[in-house]
Amino acid sequence: MADSAFFCTLSHEGVLAVRGVDAGKFLQGQLTCNLNYLSDSRASLGARCTQKGRMQSSFRILLEGDGVLMAMASELLEPQLADLKKYAVFSKSRLTDESTAWARFGLENADTALAALGLELPAETDSVVRHDGLIAIRVSPNRAELWAPAEQADPLSARLREQLTEGELNQWLLGQIRAGIGQVMPATRELFIPQMLNLQAVGGVSFKKGCYTGQEIVARMQYLGKLKRRLYRLQMDAGELPEPGTPLFSPTHGSSIGEVVMAAHAERNIELLAVVQAEAAEDDNLHLGALEGPGLQLLDLPYELDRDREIQR
Repeated sequence: MADSAFFCTLSHEGVLAVRGVDAGKFLQGQLTCNLNYLSDSRASLGARCTQKGRMQSSFRILLEGDGVLMAMASELLEPQLADLKKYAVFSKSRLTDESTAWARFGLENADTALAALGLELPAETDSVVRHDGLIAIRVSPNRAELWAPAEQADPLSARLREQLTEGELNQWLLGQIRAGIGQVMPATRELFIPQMLNLQAVGGVSFKKGCYTGQEIVARMQYLGKLKRRLYRLQMDAGELPEPGTPLFSPTHGSSIGEVVMAAHAERNIELLAVVQAEAAEDDNLHLGALEGPGLQLLDLPYELDRDREIQR
């Protein structure tokens, strides 16, 4: 299922737009990613933190027109807009919800279909190509997002169906889990600092850009190496899909040692990303929801944490 070529509508996310002559300057002081690294051919992951370094949202950000677009969990859009607008009052920038202006699709193993649309997307993660109003973004190996103006949604869907199976959102989320890319959801808003989601390992945090909201906490965690909880990929027997924020337990520790970030059905079981205490993960005796809950088995992530490499961004 997960290895076949397919596309699906990314119905779980909305699009926050920040436009105007000061958009980049304003956001540079608000977000974990470095907006100077963005270009017409490069996007990024990123997050918006509280003063205490806790993530209010995480997103994929790209340049568009006279500003930027950020795709994030739909339920986070309104509170994130409200928070950012408080800081934008003296900035020549406009913050709006552009969710209805864009059609967004997730494509897996579908570079041939993209090429048929005139989009020759490089293999490098975060690469962007544009053609005839369409935008394609490489989000991880063999996976891409396709953005289009909303009025092109129906004809574009029809063209994609000519070459690809139309899959379910679960398939797309499973690919995201296997890529080790966590995401802030409503239930986990302001629960994690960026390093707990390994955001610094997937290009979503810059340690060279200077000050931004929450930067002191995030930088201290990176340079002093005091992170005790981070993102792990796990699996469990098939059953009911655990919701984000569901606690994890370890009999060795006798209390909650983590939370589910996101989960999806796999071919024969359930795979999930969870923030877990490193000490408890090393014991490899994790349970979902309660001390006697379903057992969880650790799986590999496609990257390794490397503090020296991460701080060069």
